[in-house]
Amino acid sequence: MTLTLLAVLLLGACEKENKLTATHKQTRNRVITLPDNGKTGNTTLLLAICIGHDGNGCNGCVWEDGKLYHINCMGEGNYCATATAVQLQQAGSTINATTTDTFDLTSENFFLMPDRSLEYVDEKENHLYLNIPGQMVYRDNTTLQFTFTGLYFSQTAAYNND
Repeated sequence: MTLTLLAVLLLGACEKENKLTATHKQTRNRVITLPDNGKTGNTTLLLAICIGHDGNGCNGCVWEDGKLYHINCMGEGNYCATATAVQLQQAGSTINATTTDTFDLTSENFFLMPDRSLEYVDEKENHLYLNIPGQMVYRDNTTLQFTFTGLYFSQTAAYNND
């Protein structure tokens, strides 16, 4: 919960900010490295993202039980400021990110993640992007965490974040 409050303070209101800064588009999608508490030895990253869209005029964006539903703060758009702490796992060129918090993104058992490119500054001060392909992820039955797959780093943003 503390991480969510921190992210909300850092991000502000995404939709409102995007309208005000149309001429100077400063991204609110970023990766923040959290201080290592020394317990796990793993680096925890905070993914601060603007996602989702207003439900007005949305005929449904999530298919569940044979029907389309609108669920706030999921899917395309930049309406909601949200954040989640993750740890990255890399096997060869494959990078996955598993949430370390349980309900910061949603209390649902699924999460519709849109394509996002998040600004990232690594430990050597290199400016990169962590690219997350759009995907529907489901909560693990045992750990209750989400795992995003197919992430990759690049020098330029792969997604436009609209």
